[in-house]
Amino acid sequence: MKKLILTTAICALMAGAAQAEKIGVAMSLFDDNYLTVLRHNIQRHADDIGVQVQMEDAQGDIARQQSQIENFVASGVDGIITMLVDADSGKAMSKIAAQAGIPLVFVNMLPANMETFPDKQAWVGSDEEQAGELQATEVCKLMDGKGSAVILMGQLGTTGQRGRTAAAERVLKNPPCDGIKILDAQTANWMRTPAMDLMTNWITSGMKPDAVLANNDEMALGAVQALKSSGFDMKTVVVAGVDATQDALAAMKGGDLDVTVYQSAKGQGEGAVDTVLKIARGQPYEARTAVPFELVTPANLAEYTANN
Repeated sequence: MKKLILTTAICALMAGAAQAEKIGVAMSLFDDNYLTVLRHNIQRHADDIGVQVQMEDAQGDIARQQSQIENFVASGVDGIITMLVDADSGKAMSKIAAQAGIPLVFVNMLPANMETFPDKQAWVGSDEEQAGELQATEVCKLMDGKGSAVILMGQLGTTGQRGRTAAAERVLKNPPCDGIKILDAQTANWMRTPAMDLMTNWITSGMKPDAVLANNDEMALGAVQALKSSGFDMKTVVVAGVDATQDALAAMKGGDLDVTVYQSAKGQGEGAVDTVLKIARGQPYEARTAVPFELVTPANLAEYTANN
């Protein structure tokens, strides 16, 4: 009888310990190629280490995401991970978590104007300007520093849009790439169909760019569809994206995409989970963890195809 009571007590303690670590994850969007991979990596890593996850989709709505974080706080989660809808909303989300004393980790998108984080808060992501610089430098190389280009931007206000665009423009405005003229730069909100429509409008207006620099792969693939539908020879246009998604790697293998930049959803997802748990457990943690971007071209495509 004593053995049974002891066993029951141990099981109860183990169950309590499992319930004690629950993470709320507020994603900006579920319906996004890269963010889907990021979300799955967060969930997989949490499952592997026995941590519960409550995953919420903000559907691109800042108010909805703020409400989700408030609900996480009210439900007593041990930590929160958020991929922000908008970089400028970071301070409001930070304040909610800080007032409740709940650990908060921003993943992927760095909040705007947050030079330092409050106690129990951190960021795990990648340097967006590095992605834009790697992309534009390779495009410049393929164009011999001459020609014209258009830029397909992500959702305005996001750190990806800001950083990648600013770095690409900087590279193309300075030697040896200043012979490349930027014809236009507009947002397609990270999505394939809006990018296809925007590219079609540019072509219809008479633009014939020698290169397309897209802030992500989805928009690059939308541009490819528009170019091919308009009769462009893809060998004459340099198309570049960011993320190295499976669709993008397949397009590169087929000769339609020339450049992409690998962003590690695995590194960011696992890093965010590990960091929020370190904070919750009172362990030392890094306030900023940058996961490097990596250039992907047909020359090293096989390496990244094997890893996807």
